[in-house]
Amino acid sequence: MNFLISPNAFKGTIEAEDAAVLIGYELTKKYPTATIELCPIADGGDGTCFLLGKALKLPQRELITLDPLGRPGQGFYFWDKANGTAYLDVSTVSGIRHLKYYELNTWIASSYGTGDLIRHAVESGVKHIVLGLGGSATVDLGLGILRGLGYLFLDQNGREIPVFSEIFLKKIRHIQAPVLKHAVKFTCLCDVNNYFFGAEGAIPVFGPQKGLDREEFQEFEKSCSNVLSILGKKSGKQVLDSPGFGAAGGIAFGLSFFFPVEIQMGAQWIFRQVNLEEKIKLADIIITGEGRYDSQSAGGKGSFELLQMAKSYGKKIVLITSGRGGENAGFDEVLMLPDLDFGEKNFQDQAKNNLRDCVRNWDVDF
Repeated sequence: MNFLISPNAFKGTIEAEDAAVLIGYELTKKYPTATIELCPIADGGDGTCFLLGKALKLPQRELITLDPLGRPGQGFYFWDKANGTAYLDVSTVSGIRHLKYYELNTWIASSYGTGDLIRHAVESGVKHIVLGLGGSATVDLGLGILRGLGYLFLDQNGREIPVFSEIFLKKIRHIQAPVLKHAVKFTCLCDVNNYFFGAEGAIPVFGPQKGLDREEFQEFEKSCSNVLSILGKKSGKQVLDSPGFGAAGGIAFGLSFFFPVEIQMGAQWIFRQVNLEEKIKLADIIITGEGRYDSQSAGGKGSFELLQMAKSYGKKIVLITSGRGGENAGFDEVLMLPDLDFGEKNFQDQAKNNLRDCVRNWDVDF
């Protein structure tokens, strides 16, 4: 029997790579003669490029940079020197996971640390940045990244506005481009296709998660519109709001004024990079999973996309998750995890124990 173990991350508890190892270990004990292949997946969410860099066995380059509020921290990217490509996640240094609840502030939080990593990669010879957009703490239109690449943002008096300053977006009246412009293109991976503006846009949908109060929506949107107008005048380009521009607070939107930017839904793009289709063809049973499979999962999440591919080849596929969203989604079997008490200090250890027990108690019945 051939098993393909391809879980997504169990968000907030178990990384995809760790979940795959744990599931594979338990299955090996139950079915010692089975062939088991591990291929954890991601879909553009938090940690996508980390997983991809590991899967491609790329070297990791590290440097000290700044978190969303300007505090120093360890950053890194994966370097594919032969192809002139770097892989990194916005969440690595500009992620919401670096902030306590009371620190969330969309008027201050900046993607500058990510820009610093990108600048380092470009100065090392990289011509192509693959950027995972999931898990950001910012709604800064990628201005922090642009600042890291040498663009200056000036107030009404022509003075530079420091990043991480209060109401940074609101103060901008002019942009000064760097003399030395970097020749780099971006592939942005995301797991949502929201526009930046509108009822389902970045501000009303993701803003509250990042500290924006509902009564601030109108003022914040007005500031963003003003900045986009200034970006257009400086670049001489018209960039229209598009699907995916709402991801990570509009990073792809802002970058598009000065760089070639391609947006890809992460799951399918990553599946191609790790040759997942060929692995599915060889499998008898596929096991996937995510923390809570729900109505949003069908919008491009990894487990749903894997389900479609598995069914196209007539393969059996099992989902491990909590909640009831996966029961009528088309999986051959859904293994339910108990709910966690996230108030407990050891909730991550408990999540791993729950996953172990789930696999131990499951018997293949196909």
